[in-house]
Amino acid sequence: EQEGGYAVTGNACRRGEQFAVSEMTCPQRTICTTVRTVFPEVPVISVRVSSEIPKERIFDVMREINKVRVQVPLRRGDAVIRDVLGLGVDVIVTSDLLEDKINRKGETGYEQ
Repeated sequence: EQEGGYAVTGNACRRGEQFAVSEMTCPQRTICTTVRTVFPEVPVISVRVSSEIPKERIFDVMREINKVRVQVPLRRGDAVIRDVLGLGVDVIVTSDLLEDKINRKGETGYEQ
């Protein structure tokens, strides 16, 4: 079938056709990586983009992520960078490890 001037074959569903056309015209990707923190107990925390971004912007977004150093305990879903590069997506934490470790440390009386 033709969509937007592209002929897609071999797909078993309409989503496969839409994906193929999107991949040819405006490929999108997700990023999962880590950011540095100021906490020796958790020197890095895992993050991802909240939605797909244009494939050609991956390295630009990674440069922004690499500039970040988390200064406060964050939880899963908290934004590390809001609306990164004006793309309409946030870079968000994917783990509670940082907040859990730091809060536990405070409860046991250890100093930071």
